[in-house]
Amino acid sequence: MRWRRKRGPKAVASLRRSFITPEGVDLKLELASAGTRAAAFALDMLIILVTLILASVTIGMLGHAGARSEMFMILWLVGAFILRNGWFTLFESSGRGATPGKRMLGLRVIARDGGRLTGGAVIARNALREIEVFLPLSFLGVQASQGVANGFLTIFALSWTGIFLFFPLFNRDRLRVGDLLAGTWVVNNGRAKLGADLALASIDQPRRRFSEAALNLYGIYELQTLEEVLRRGQPEAVATVAATIRRKAGMVDDGDDHGFLSDYYAALCVRLERAMLVGQRREDKYSAAAR
Repeated sequence: MRWRRKRGPKAVASLRRSFITPEGVDLKLELASAGTRAAAFALDMLIILVTLILASVTIGMLGHAGARSEMFMILWLVGAFILRNGWFTLFESSGRGATPGKRMLGLRVIARDGGRLTGGAVIARNALREIEVFLPLSFLGVQASQGVANGFLTIFALSWTGIFLFFPLFNRDRLRVGDLLAGTWVVNNGRAKLGADLALASIDQPRRRFSEAALNLYGIYELQTLEEVLRRGQPEAVATVAATIRRKAGMVDDGDDHGFLSDYYAALCVRLERAMLVGQRREDKYSAAAR
């Protein structure tokens, strides 16, 4: 389920950006608003908080006095650190490019240059969040728990965090400082029938067959881009990508661009998933399958 606030035509138009795929297609993506991004972040933090509370209750039930209690406390601290710092990085590094909070609100992270979203970019954009939010607030919390937090320290920590939290409101692309460093956008992710739904929708229709050479043209990144083209369903984009694949694969034009692209997408999914089952992962069309 997605929750999305309705916006006027001018607001939507101001957030539309050109996004050129490797095949030269402009998908005209819509950037996520600052409010939607904040809501997604709040949802993720809520899930993290609930997880930590459940872990705390479990540790409290299992822990006992003495060394065992200290061991559980150490495990809790290590687990909290890993969860806080790894949550965003691991989920955004996946094929969906989104945390659970972003997925619930229909958002995803992409590279602004049209290339594949790299692990380095994901790490960079999320490492900045530690400096933007968690580090000053954690320091303030420690000082407050020890009774040494004064007014100046409190104002400084809250002002520091506030500047970074409200930074997306003061630039046209609604970027965090982490996005500027990593070269990323957070965009609205359109929904459509794909994957299993696409297969079920056309189960009674004969599918086109593709040669190994045709399926070897693309990797995981291109599959994700092809999925985005099918989701949005823009006729010009579908026709351009279909023509490119036909030309590279040496196939004739049968006049059904969307059907051709849907069948190719389904076949490429099967091909890449089968390869990963035997330890072969091909990130994009420029790389060979890696074990």
